[in-house]
Amino acid sequence: MKNYADGSEMTGRYAPPEVVGSDRKSMWGIDTLKTICTSHIERFNLSLRTFIKRFSRLSLGFSKKLGNLKAAVALHIFHYNFCRIHSSIRCTPAMRANLTDHIWKLDDLFGA
Repeated sequence: MKNYADGSEMTGRYAPPEVVGSDRKSMWGIDTLKTICTSHIERFNLSLRTFIKRFSRLSLGFSKKLGNLKAAVALHIFHYNFCRIHSSIRCTPAMRANLTDHIWKLDDLFGA
């Protein structure tokens, strides 16, 4: 949990407030609090904003219907985990987790 300074003295239009501290709390059975970090979810959020323009700031690609937004996110998550080869693991995350034995194509999803 990050603690932020008072945002009344912001330096720029979109400048985030300064982080003044953070608290680590054990959730979901995590034993070692030192292993908790936000870098993985921050990277995932960056990928979402980059590849799904519906999450970009000041863009015209917003969803007027919640169902359309859910469908766009579901397609991105599927593509990210089943179709895209990640350079760090040299395969798809689904292949690494032994959920599948091949790289999927979007035709495989639509044909299922």
